[in-house]
Parts: sequence; structure tokens; C-alpha cells
Amino acid sequence: MSHKYLYFTVFVSGMTTLAIELTASRLLGSVFGASNLVWASIIGLILIYLTLGYFLGGRWADRWPRPEPFYTILAWGAFTSGLAPFVSRPVLRLAADAFDELRMGVLVGSFVAVLVLFIIPVTLLGTTSPYAIRLALDDPRKAGQISGKIYAISTLGSFVGTFIPVIVLIPLIGTAFTFLAFAGFSNLTAILGLWRGAGPRAALKWSWMPVCLGVLALLWGRGDIKASRGQIYETESAYNYIQVQEIDGYRYLRLNEGQGIHSIYHPDRLDYHGPWMQVLAAPFFNPAPYTPEQVESLAVVGLAAGTISTQATAVFGSIPIDGFEIDPEIIRVGQEFFGMTQTNLTPLPQDGRWGLEHSPRRYTIISLDAYRPPYIPWHLTTLEFFQIVHDHLAGDGVLVINVGRAPADRRLIEGLIGTIETLFPSIYVMDIPDTFNSIIYATAQPTTLDDLYENYQALCARGDVHPVLLEAVQLAIAYMQPNPCHAQGADPAEGCIVFTDDLAPIEWITNDMILDYVLFSGVEELQ
Repeated sequence: MSHKYLYFTVFVSGMTTLAIELTASRLLGSVFGASNLVWASIIGLILIYLTLGYFLGGRWADRWPRPEPFYTILAWGAFTSGLAPFVSRPVLRLAADAFDELRMGVLVGSFVAVLVLFIIPVTLLGTTSPYAIRLALDDPRKAGQISGKIYAISTLGSFVGTFIPVIVLIPLIGTAFTFLAFAGFSNLTAILGLWRGAGPRAALKWSWMPVCLGVLALLWGRGDIKASRGQIYETESAYNYIQVQEIDGYRYLRLNEGQGIHSIYHPDRLDYHGPWMQVLAAPFFNPAPYTPEQVESLAVVGLAAGTISTQATAVFGSIPIDGFEIDPEIIRVGQEFFGMTQTNLTPLPQDGRWGLEHSPRRYTIISLDAYRPPYIPWHLTTLEFFQIVHDHLAGDGVLVINVGRAPADRRLIEGLIGTIETLFPSIYVMDIPDTFNSIIYATAQPTTLDDLYENYQALCARGDVHPVLLEAVQLAIAYMQPNPCHAQGADPAEGCIVFTDDLAPIEWITNDMILDYVLFSGVEELQ
């Protein structure tokens, strides 16, 4: 049998294995999110399944050192991987409903069930490399050379399989068809290998497999990922599962598992409350008197579908707004479904840190709202990042951060304040009512709370101020909290650490908050 085709088979198997891992993360991410806990579970179990496959592949190769069983095993591994999105679909629908209703038993059980689903395809695909080494080993003196070549080719295939699903196929054809594409290609590779190595009869024996996968693609490949109440649109991008719901005239943008509303829109209303509205209060922490006309520009890191930019345009007029949103598909959804068409808004499909660092502007307000609930990207929490923010604020500029917390755990807030106060002279924190969100305000110049009170009184006296702005400032005053790094008895050495690019244990803190709350308190939505 030709070693060239054997090497090609190893390449395809390695590519398919990593493609399954990456695509599985998207399959699970639409329901369970993309937290590092989910990723650790996927990667860890895939490695366990591969370990089992390596062990079985070595034993089976010694027992049946022939092409026919080798390609038959690969054919079954490819075929069962193509079944995964269809078998898991009802389980994931059940899990999505459980997430909405906070039924933790069903949720955990569904998560485990879907991960166990991959044990057969990944284990069978894992047999490929040790089996191929046995088939290619004609001369024992070349054992090292042959095994090195095969593992190198398999790893090269894995490299290709890392990029094609996420960058090309999932945004183009979706998760289910991505599974089918890799499964079908691997299955055809195996059947052709059977034809070459064992004859037409052996190949025809399993020819029903690609036909079955094709039928599945035609009949059920385009099924809805979710069927949530009020869903009017869903899609997948290179970064996210994106869902738009319309309920009682309001449109909501939900990403991935849906725990958190990333944008909200109503054609006739602007009083959405939540973290978006509180951005409007930011400049009025400046020394009084301060007027809405003094707000000259705004940067939003985490634009989503443009709730902040829509409100800011209504309140402050057509000021220049730069919206940094790493996912261009979300920008498109915002323009189509959320009225994000303001001429003064420049949506920028860039990572927020990189985009802000390279912006030529200095802004009156910089809003940081880049959550993938309940996580905030660590590189947007460090001293080095906040130095970039400070350098891009005007003299009267204010930084606004939306940050999550637990009822009795404010460590993330404390860490962010401890980091920010190394650069900003005045910091304030408010809790948004009826949520697990807080807003941190940091002013570029020294200010006091008296400035906010005086500005609020002046705004009320004018009579021409947008009511949403008045409500935002009023809420900031009403729900103001003490600075935890300066509270009586607080020990800065304990609570208010400084996050840096070298050390920013954001996931550690957030994971601990989540586990403590879920295990001992319950669950509530984070926006």
C-alpha cells in the first residue's frame, strides 16, 4: 500500500480531530458559554479520549496490521463525528430551556451528556497515528523516522484543523455543516483508502455512510440552533453565536449562552436602564458647572449593537463616537436590527485595546463594556491598558466600566479600582439596582461627589435636558457605594491589588465568584 496515501490519511485525521474540538466548543458555547471552565472541560475530555484512542490504536494495530481494519475504524470515527450535532440538538435545546429557567440539574446533566457524546468519534480518530505507524513500519531500523514523520504530519493536520472551522466554515455554513464537512471528507478518505488497500468490495460495504451524512445535511442541517421566546434572528460568526429576540416591542441582543443582554432597542423609547444608561452620567462627575454641550466625543469599547451610542447621540447630539467591536457580524446585526445607523457613529471591527491604542482621538468619555458574561477580557483590566485609556482621555475625560459582582463578593471591583487608582485621581462606584452589575467611574482630573450633586441640580434647573440623562445622574447618586480600597478597615494589601499584563488573575477571581454563588446562593442574570 502506498505510504503517501497513508500519510495523507494521517493528515486528514489530525485535521478532523482538532476541527471537532474547535467546533464542539461552538456547539456547546451557544448554550453553556465560552468561559475557561467550559474550554477546560472540552480540552481535558478530548485529551482523555485521544489517550484512549492511542492506547487502543496500538493494540489493534498489532492484532490486525492490515489496511482494511485501519480504514474501517477511521470511517466509523468520521461517521459518528458527523452525527454529533444532530444527536446533541435535542439535548442542547433542553439545556437552553434549563438555562433560561435556571434548572441547574438539567443544565449540568446536558453538559456532561454532550461531552460524553464525543467519546466514540474522538477515540476512534485517536487510533489513527499509532495504527499508521504500524502499517508504515517496513524496516524496524526506521521506526523513529517513521513515527516522527507520522506525528509531524498529524500535527500539521491539527494546525490546519484549528483555523479552518473558526475562521472559514462556521461563519460561512454554521456549526452543524462544519461537523458534516469534516466528517464527510474524512469518511470519503477512509472509503477511498479501503478501495486502494482492500478492494472495491470492502469500500462499497461502507459506502452508505457518506450517503447517510448527505441525507442528514439535506433534511436537518439548517435547523434552528435555539428556539427561544421571541427569537427573530440567529447566526454564527467567527467569534459568537448571535441571537436577536423581540419581546413586547423591545429587541434584545444575546450572545452565546444568552446569560446577559448585550444590547437593547426600542424604536420609540430610550429609557432602557441597566449599564448603558449609566454611561451618560460619566462627564457630570467633573467640577461643576458642567453642561451636556461640553461633551465632545465618546469611545465605546464593546459596542455590541449600539445601545450606548444610540442613547449618547440622543442626549449629547451628533458628537463623534468611535465604537470598537471585535465581531463585525455583531456590527452588521446592530445596523439591521437595532437602528445602529447614526451618522456620527464609526463602528470599528477591532479589538478594543488595539483600536483604542491606535486611535488619534482624545475622548470626553471612554466606556468599557466588553463582557462575555460573566467574564471581562483580562487584557482590558491591566495597568498597561488603563494607561492607554488615560492617554486617550481629554482633560475633562471620564472612564466608565461595567463590571460584574456577586452579592457578597466584590473582589473584581476591588481589583479594578486598585489598578485604576494608580493613574486616576478620583474614582467612584455605583451598584445598578436589581442586577449584579456595578459601574466604576474614574475622572482624569481631581473631582468630588459634591461636583456630581451640583451638576445634577443645575441639569434639573435647565428644563431642556433629556430625561434619560437626568435619570442616569439621579441613579448614580442614589446608588453610590464607598470606594472599597478606601473604606474604613479596608486593607489595600489584601483586597485592592493591581492587575498587570504579567499578572491579572481575572478568570481565577471570576470562576471563584461563580462557583461560590451557584453552589451556595443561586443564579441571576449578568448584563
